[in-house]
Amino acid sequence: MLDDSLLDDPAALQRADRDHALLALAGAGARIRTALRQAQSSGLAGLRPDGRPRGILVAGHGSVLTAGQALAALSGTGTLVQPLPPTDALPAALFSDGLSWQLPGWAGPNDLLVLASADGTEAGLISLAEQAYARGCAIAVIAPEDRPLAEAALQVRALPLPYVPSAGDEADGRAEAAEPDLPSEDFGALWAHLTPLLALADRIGVLNAPDRELEAAADLLDELAVRHRPDAAAYLNPAKDLAAQLSGTVPLLWSEGPLAAVAAERFAAMLADRAGRPAVAGQLPQVLSAHRGMITGQLGAGADPGDFFRDRVEEPDPLAVQVLVLRHVPQPEPAEPAAPEAAPEPAPAGPTVRRARRLAADHEVRLTELTGTRSEPLHALAELIALTDFAAVYLGLAEQR
Repeated sequence: MLDDSLLDDPAALQRADRDHALLALAGAGARIRTALRQAQSSGLAGLRPDGRPRGILVAGHGSVLTAGQALAALSGTGTLVQPLPPTDALPAALFSDGLSWQLPGWAGPNDLLVLASADGTEAGLISLAEQAYARGCAIAVIAPEDRPLAEAALQVRALPLPYVPSAGDEADGRAEAAEPDLPSEDFGALWAHLTPLLALADRIGVLNAPDRELEAAADLLDELAVRHRPDAAAYLNPAKDLAAQLSGTVPLLWSEGPLAAVAAERFAAMLADRAGRPAVAGQLPQVLSAHRGMITGQLGAGADPGDFFRDRVEEPDPLAVQVLVLRHVPQPEPAEPAAPEAAPEPAPAGPTVRRARRLAADHEVRLTELTGTRSEPLHALAELIALTDFAAVYLGLAEQR
């Protein structure tokens, strides 16, 4: 059950936010700037590539894989970009210590392997680097300095790139989880992984992501953090408003296009981690058939949490599905950057989104559209992720779990 009063009480939010998730999200812009500066000083500026690789493998876990998905969405079809998740997890003192990875059979001298880790201690990533070196792959490593993975990068002649931790990482001891098999991750790690990855991709000609665009993304994240800040009233804060909408629902996250799909997958992960809330993500138009049963079943079928005649004392609020459609709808740049939000009037849409709207209306299921409006794809992705990250954290803080 959502505690509405907590959303409008900044002091109570700060007390509830024991692991400083809101602070980590607010620092995303600063981490981009620091990571970009350190990447250029670490040797990236002097890199002289012979040509762009046939394929890029991004190996890691958690937000590393989201960064790989974002690179794939932003780079298009010119170069194969494939996130490489772990294939096994053996018992170990820490979850990450038991993970292992396997290089695909096709990987070879024409390909680039990027290994990324916030801890830099995974023996499985070190073993993967050795596999790639034996096959002649180019290698880059994003990891904290003076960690085993960073040291292994020197042995396999990899390009070392920085991982910038959040300000409170060392103080809050997040890496030492009470449950070793249920690890917690730095909430702002996505941008610490994605920034050097995009800077490298720009340098080798995979996409156009010059420093000025990354710096502009950092500025945008700063402005969105101000808009979504804890002391902004709920009716003026799109993230708090979205959190309130999600209370008592099972979100269906429908995305249009690869860019929005990355944001939807990230939102589902954040809802699970921060709010303990299951969410189902999928891409249009496939979800119109794949999620049909949830729309027409007991969680849908006209279930209305705002039913005026329901007995609110004797009868608990019903759990209902809610559709969130994530889209990238480029618009002329506003004088003041704005966060994506539920628009009073739906944005112009193609036949697939119109069909989704009609399906939800026919079955009396609430549908909300979240649009990234910036013309630059990276900035539109930042819009969507900033809104949904903050919303997931607010929901977790305000809802009794």
